[in-house]
Amino acid sequence: MKVAFPVVSLSLLLLSGCSNYTFHSNLDKDEINNYFKPSQVTLYENRMPDAPYTALGMIEGTDCQIDENASPASLANARTDARRKAADKNANGIIMQKCAAIPEPAEGCFSRTLCIGQAIKVSGQ
Repeated sequence: MKVAFPVVSLSLLLLSGCSNYTFHSNLDKDEINNYFKPSQVTLYENRMPDAPYTALGMIEGTDCQIDENASPASLANARTDARRKAADKNANGIIMQKCAAIPEPAEGCFSRTLCIGQAIKVSGQ
């Protein structure tokens, strides 16, 4: 027991030196909520919601490959963009109508993807 006391005391002394530590991050605290917005919107593809819902308007999500060496536009990113826009309309769901890849360069994109859907507010969620 006599040996353990100095070890515990030394450990506490070393840990107390960390009490003035401050955490710095490159994350913008105002943008954190925008990062998680898409996860608040349920995606209904090839099915309809089980509960009654109210239509809030059409939503379009896009992704763009901005230069030749960038990763190609993806349907997943276009769906996420649509879910974010649905959340901006206070929707908790989106019925996805159609998603398509547009491989031809246009509008400053080497490739594009597009998803169109209906933003909805599902009752009980």
